[in-house]
Order: sequence, then structure tokens, then C-alpha cells
Amino acid sequence: MRDVLLMAVFAFLGAAAAGLLGALALRLVRGRSVAVSLAVVAAVAVTAMLTGTLAVAWAMFLSPHDLTVVTTVCAMAAVVSLATALLLGRWVVARSNALARAARSFGDGGSFAAPDGQATAELAALGRELAATSAKLAASRERERALESSRRELVAWISHDLRTPLAGLRAMSEALEDGVAPDPDRYLRRIRTEVERLNTMVGDLFELSRIHAGALSLTPTRISVYDLVGDALAGVDPLARELGVQLIGDRVDPVPVEVDGKEMTRVLGNLLVNAVRRTPADGTVAVSAEREADTVVLSVTDGCGGIPEEDLPRVFDTGWRGSDARTPPAGAGLGLAIVRGIVEAHDGQAAVRNVDGGCRFEVRLPAAVMS
Repeated sequence: MRDVLLMAVFAFLGAAAAGLLGALALRLVRGRSVAVSLAVVAAVAVTAMLTGTLAVAWAMFLSPHDLTVVTTVCAMAAVVSLATALLLGRWVVARSNALARAARSFGDGGSFAAPDGQATAELAALGRELAATSAKLAASRERERALESSRRELVAWISHDLRTPLAGLRAMSEALEDGVAPDPDRYLRRIRTEVERLNTMVGDLFELSRIHAGALSLTPTRISVYDLVGDALAGVDPLARELGVQLIGDRVDPVPVEVDGKEMTRVLGNLLVNAVRRTPADGTVAVSAEREADTVVLSVTDGCGGIPEEDLPRVFDTGWRGSDARTPPAGAGLGLAIVRGIVEAHDGQAAVRNVDGGCRFEVRLPAAVMS
């Protein structure tokens, strides 16, 4: 037993010396290729075995022949281990370089595709993460392009919509100033109307900028959708009467929601005003509110005749307006974008689909927890 312990001590001391030298070598090459690190690890393992074996052989006073045999066996093991480590290192380095080349592709607007062939579990996991990151970047670039296109359209349309009333205001003010206006009171009423229109456009732009900047401050309160719909209908009723459109509250369930009453009234008001203006005289605009599972669905159905299918995905885009909405009293195409922004700020969803004779705008909101 004593001899076994003595051999263990000599073997440990020899291996520990090799291990310390190996740790120092790894520290020196830590910035080098993984192939070099693997070669060092293999060399340390073989050296530790060799030094431990030689220490035990020396302590046991083996014959020169036996010591030569042991040393030769350890040397051959060292050669095979180092060769294996170098081959493995070259393979890992080649896979890493291929992955690095593939990763460069999506940095300049391309898409990532993992290189063919087998890889270690870690490199394969890294490839999957890079592929997921590439997909996210592609989606982000697409959203950025869509947003930039939307901004350009908005600037163009806002410029057009501002130029028209400003030109009219200038002409009417010059006519009043020169005393050539045939009906000054009519001109003044028209100026007031144009100023109100400009004020509405500026207000919409301010609201949209707050939404895009994430600065929309909500004050949620528990309110019944019955009251919410009632307030919105009361606000739009004068316009509906003027245009000869009938407003109908269809299946309005008194279910509670946790929303900012002011902002959500604006949502319904925008939808109703848009529906009333697009519905022909003697037409009908119907409003409904129903509970479906854990959501409350508010809908506004008009008689506009429908929206082309190719335009449906763009309805809520900033600045979008249908081809028949280029003349007053159409606004700057911001109303539906504001609707979507406010609804999403409430963790809801806004959607539109065509129905018989018109289209149906739906707002889905989380239902309030019943107390």
C-alpha cells in the first residue's frame, strides 16, 4: 500500500509540473487560433502522462531498457495526440472561418445562410442564432423602407393639402383687403372653415408624432363600451345629419374595458367621421360592440362600396388615402394611422375588411376583468 501511495505522489508531482507549464502556455496563446490551443492542450495531456510515468519509473529504479520502452510508448502517444489535436483544430478553424464569411453577408443588407457541412454543437447553435438575427434584420429593414416610403408620401400629401387652403386663404384675404370681395361675410366664413381645417391637420400631425415617439400618455379608466359608443355617436351625429347618413348603434353590449376614454373616443370618432364621409346620402353607418372571449370588438360598418383588395394592407399606413379621397373634406390621411397607434398603445388591434356594400373597421381591445 505504501508503494502505491508513493507512486501516486510521484505521478501527481510530475503531472502537476506539466500542468502548470501548460497553463502558462495557454495564457500566452489565448489570443491565437483555436487550433493552437487544442495542440497545447494535447501536448499538456501527453507531457503530464510522460512526466508522471517517468517520475514513477525513476522512483522504481527501472532498468534502462524498461525506461526506454516506457519513454518510446509515451512519445508515440504524444505524436498521435498532437496530430489528432491539429487535425481537429484545423477543422474547427475552417468551420469558424466559413461561418464568419457567411456572417459578413447580412451585415451589408444581405441574408445569412449557414455554410454546408457538419459543425460542432456550439458552432451550429451560433449559426442558428445568426440566421434568426438575419431574419430580424431583414424584417427591420423592410419596416424601415415601408416607414420611409410612408413618410415621403406623407410629406408630399401634406404639402399638397397645406398649399391648397393656404392659397385660398391668401386669395380671400387679398380680396377683402382690396375691397373687391362681393360677399365679405361669406369670405370670412370660408376663411374660418379653412383655418379650422388647417388646425385639425396640425392637431393630427402632433398626435401622430406623439404616437411615433412613444410619448402618448394614457390614463386608463374602467368604462362601459356602451357609454364610449354613445359619446362617439353624439359627436358625429351633426355631420351625419348634414350629409344625410343614418347612424345605427347595432348590438352594443354594455361590457367594461380599461381604456383612456378621451383617446378611445377619438378612435371611434375618426372611424365614424371617415365612414360618414365615405357613405352616400341616405346610406347607413352601423356601430357595434361585442365581447368575444377575452376581447371586446368595436366595429364600424359603412356603405362606401368597399376598398380594393390590394389597398387593404395599407389602409392604416401613415398618409394613405384612397384614390377617391384627394379632394376636401378629406384630411391628410392621418386619421386611420392615429387609430392604429392609439389602439396598439392599448394592447389592441385594428383591422379592416370588405363586407357587402362597404367595409368594416374593427378594433379589438382586452376586456376588463370582471369584479
